[in-house]
Amino acid sequence: MMQDLHYFPGHMKKTQRAIEESIKKVDAVCEIIDARIPLSSRNPDIDTLTAGKPRLVVLNHVDQADSAKTKLWAAYFRRCGYAVMETAAKSGTGVKEFVPCVRNLLAEKIQRYAEKGQVGRTIRVMIVGIPNVGKSTFINRIAGKTRAKAENRPGVTRSNQWVNVGGGLELLDTPGILWPKFEDQQAALRLAFIGAIRDEVMDIEELACYLMEFLAKHYPQCLMERYKVAVEEGDSGYDLLIKAGRKRGFLISGGEVDTERMAKILMDEFRDSKLGRFTLEVPPVETEPLAERGQNDGAE
Repeated sequence: MMQDLHYFPGHMKKTQRAIEESIKKVDAVCEIIDARIPLSSRNPDIDTLTAGKPRLVVLNHVDQADSAKTKLWAAYFRRCGYAVMETAAKSGTGVKEFVPCVRNLLAEKIQRYAEKGQVGRTIRVMIVGIPNVGKSTFINRIAGKTRAKAENRPGVTRSNQWVNVGGGLELLDTPGILWPKFEDQQAALRLAFIGAIRDEVMDIEELACYLMEFLAKHYPQCLMERYKVAVEEGDSGYDLLIKAGRKRGFLISGGEVDTERMAKILMDEFRDSKLGRFTLEVPPVETEPLAERGQNDGAE
C-alpha cells in the first residue's frame, strides 16, 4: 500500500513566493498542463496565486493522449472560462497558435493601451505549471531558439527567467511547482506515471504494479500487443509484471523474473508512448470553478 506522499523541495517554496511577487508584473497567465492527466497535473494553489489575471490553459502532450478525451477536456476548461490551446511542444504541433491566442485573450487591454497612445506596448505573460509538463520546451518553440533550459527531468528550471520572444511579447518562465502533500494518492500515482515526480521518491516496482493494474482495467489490449500478456481474472499488478518479464526473458538466477528490470522497462515505454496513447482522467460532470474542486474529481 502506497503511503501518503510528501514532495515539496525547497526551490518549489521559493517558486511560490516568486509567483506571488511577480504576478503584478504580467498581463496574463498561461498554465501548461498535461493532456493525459489534466486535473492531476494542475497545482490547486495556482488559481489563488494568479487570481484576477486572464488565463490561458495549454493542454500539452496531446500527441500522447487520447484525442477524443482531449476534446472533452478542452471543452471543459472553456466552460470554466479559460482560453484553451492543444499542443505537442516537443514536435511543435499547435504552438504557433500561442501569440494569436494571447492577443485575442488580451484584446480589450491592448485596445486600452492603444487608446492611451501606448501602441506596441510589451505584453507580458507568466508561464506556470508543475514539473515535466513541457514549459521550457514550449517557450523554446515560441522563441524559435533554446532560451529556457529544457530537460526531461522534473524541476530543472530553478529560477524565474524572462524570455523575449519577439513581436512585443515577453514570457516569464517559472520553475515547476507541486504542493506539500497529495491528499488524493491516485493523483500522486498519475503524476508518477508520467514522470512529474522523480522515480527516486517512489518504489519503481510498486509504481509499475499500480500501472499494470490500471492498464489491465482500462487498456488490456495494449498489454497483449506490447508484451503478449493476456489479463486473466484475479491477476494482480505484480502477477502481470512477472508475466511480462517472463515474456521478455528478464530472468535471473533460479529462473526468477527480474521484476525491477521489467518495472523500469514498463515505465520507460509508457512514458515514451510505446504502449499507445492514454488519458488517465475524464472531466468532472459538473462545471464549477476549478479552485473549488478537490483532486479526487475527474479520476477514472
